[in-house]
Amino acid sequence: MPAKNNSILMSIIKQRTIKEPVTLSGVGLHTGKKTNLTFKPAAENSGFKFQRIDLPGKPVIDADVDNVVDTARGTTLEQNGARVCTTEHVLAAVVGMELDNILIEVDGPEIPIMDGSSMPFILALQKVGSVEQKAERIYFELKENLSYEDPVKKVEMLAVPQENFRLTVMVDYNSEVLGTQHATMYNIAEFVEHIAKCRTFVFLHELEGLLQHNLIKGGDLDNAIVLVERVIPVEKLDYLAKVFNKPNVQVKGKGVLNNTSLHYYNEPARHKLLDMVGDLALVGVHLKAHILAARPGHAGNVAFAKKIKELIKSQKQEKQTTVTFDLEKEPLFTVHDILNILPHRPPMLLIDKIMEMSKEHIIGVKNVTMNEDFFRGHFPGNPVMPGVLLVEAMAQTGGVLALKTVPDPRNYLTFFMKIDGVRFKQQVVPGDTVVFKLDLLTPIRRGIVHMKGIAYVNGKPVMEAEMMAKLVKINNEEVKNESILVH
Repeated sequence: MPAKNNSILMSIIKQRTIKEPVTLSGVGLHTGKKTNLTFKPAAENSGFKFQRIDLPGKPVIDADVDNVVDTARGTTLEQNGARVCTTEHVLAAVVGMELDNILIEVDGPEIPIMDGSSMPFILALQKVGSVEQKAERIYFELKENLSYEDPVKKVEMLAVPQENFRLTVMVDYNSEVLGTQHATMYNIAEFVEHIAKCRTFVFLHELEGLLQHNLIKGGDLDNAIVLVERVIPVEKLDYLAKVFNKPNVQVKGKGVLNNTSLHYYNEPARHKLLDMVGDLALVGVHLKAHILAARPGHAGNVAFAKKIKELIKSQKQEKQTTVTFDLEKEPLFTVHDILNILPHRPPMLLIDKIMEMSKEHIIGVKNVTMNEDFFRGHFPGNPVMPGVLLVEAMAQTGGVLALKTVPDPRNYLTFFMKIDGVRFKQQVVPGDTVVFKLDLLTPIRRGIVHMKGIAYVNGKPVMEAEMMAKLVKINNEEVKNESILVH
């Protein structure tokens, strides 16, 4: 198994997609429009994508948290001039089936609500089955705690390191009917059996407001649990029966409209967990973390997904900028060899060995100790290697490469012509081993050396600069009149 690291973990588990297309149809909860949805196999590393085949050009929308444009009554994505609404239940299904790559074609603006859960999508996917692909699955393994809070909506989320994708949800809407509920999914393998069939829920007072604003046109008592917190008069029940095209609507006291039987006593909490699975799919990779959420909703889910994606991005960048050097191997040039190449002598000789060199690059090493002469006068109470000496040490490393291009390096000096883009990213202190890697930006012509260098400590950049220097013979009278700096 590949070694773990702090960002993207490549597991031995392979990516999966479905074997063949499968279609199902239904109406959108909010638009009331009938939509045909087709799951299609997708190539490795393509992830989850939606495609609006009813629009000109059949635009594709990536299931990416950066494409979220609305979370008011579901999670809406927009890209390439196209939108798709209420994506959370279908995304929860593909994650719950442990798929990696799938294209979801729709011929309308909204994913069909079906029965308000992920189970109809699960059944369709199970019908065609899945197939293993060649590429390895991509995971993000959390290494440090990550938190999110919305004090206005009283939403709190915390992600902690965990070997599996685990979710713990608490819902509390200050409702006597709903009460405080908890739900837990210990790993994604539990989703199909214990979470997928849990339906969306709404309070009757919220439902009335939506109806008054001509929303939830596709709403039905069969695709949502309607929670009733107070006894309602007969005339209102008759109105609801007419709205939902039912022969009758009833509720016995406080409870559930039309006496719907719950799959679980905590079905609302489990559905909130389902929504989180779908919304967190927008991160774009499988997660290895335990996420605890209090009073989650789509807005909070998306905000937290963005924080996770930002952490992945920063760790990926850190990984890309972390370079490994083999400092145990025999050096190409020891300090004694360097003394035969460079004119510098202690205390101004600032490199200890050259590890590697070609016609285009060179790698040198400086071991920083407390015995350095400059520490006596530079921040003696808090020793830090002067930045200008880091530049000098880098230049000396480049000077070795430059002087090795001439047959008699002892008869030459290198002079700075210019230094650009100098950046110091981290302090260098006693005990650090600084590795200087320089690359030629252009071939050496007429004694002009143009290089880009980066200094590393423990594989991480601490300083960088672009340098230009000129090789000049010592016995050349031109040296006496040089206005450029000697290093």
